[in-house]
Amino acid sequence: MKRFLGLSLLLGISLFKAQEHLSSFNAVTLTYKFHPKFFLYAEGQLRGNEDYTYPDYYEIKGGLGYNLTKNHKPFIGLGRYVNYKDHSLSREEFRVWLQDVIDFKKGIVKFENRFRAEKSWFYEPQTDKTSQRMRYRYRLNISVPLNSKTIQKGTVFANAYDEIFFVSPMKPTFARNRVYGGFGYQIDDYFGILTGYLWQREFEAKGNKNLHFIYLALNINIDGTDHKVKTYDFPGAD
Repeated sequence: MKRFLGLSLLLGISLFKAQEHLSSFNAVTLTYKFHPKFFLYAEGQLRGNEDYTYPDYYEIKGGLGYNLTKNHKPFIGLGRYVNYKDHSLSREEFRVWLQDVIDFKKGIVKFENRFRAEKSWFYEPQTDKTSQRMRYRYRLNISVPLNSKTIQKGTVFANAYDEIFFVSPMKPTFARNRVYGGFGYQIDDYFGILTGYLWQREFEAKGNKNLHFIYLALNINIDGTDHKVKTYDFPGAD
């Protein structure tokens, strides 16, 4: 099985290189639950969109979440997002957003519905151009533990999602679609790792554009409350 998976991965990489190219998507996330109802979230990303080995995009973001119920988690966040073109800064973005996450379980399978509304302000230093955008996103994220009934220390799990993006006032309104599939491993009470493949379709780019990402992430969960039962959050590629 291990040889088969390894050969499949090598074949997939060869096909991508022959047709388009691979991009890198690396992330570190931190979830800190400091109150039974409230938690802080922070994330840093580094991507190589045009060249796998050369980062040309980064983002730093974070916010505050509220556990309205066990399965309902409103959140408010903000972040800075920076793009480079030909090794020069091409666009800066400041973003704020509101989101709502509603999840439920069916057996061992967890279904997460995430709704998000974003407001962005852009600045392009090379042309001194400014612009704004509203964007609306919906994601269905599915997680399945593979060697236990719940995700806990030592658990291997599978994760997949589909996310759609709508923008205003730019056209086309349906701007992007993301599909992800991968695996994760909960190392201990604090650290988890994920890796997988993310396909992104850009409908707003001229002639449309496909991006093929290899996703690598380190997730850190800290529960500062007195609860004996620990929960693990896996944000997924965002």
